[in-house]
Amino acid sequence: MSEAGKRSYELADVENIWFEYDRQNDILYINFGYDVEDADESILTNSNVVVRIKRGKVVSLTVFDFSKRVGGEF
Repeated sequence: MSEAGKRSYELADVENIWFEYDRQNDILYINFGYDVEDADESILTNSNVVVRIKRGKVVSLTVFDFSKRVGGEF
């Protein structure tokens, strides 16, 4: 089981969610709040998503190969 699967996390700031899509690299960035740069830890899941944690809360998700996951191009 992955490290992320062993713990439970809350989202840092659901009031200030923002998304950014990098079309050239097919990466979706999902950020929960504005203070995501200095995360305490990053976990790469088995499904190729990076979960960034700060003070025990999820501050961002980085989803690689996004268009393949949703079945289309953007």
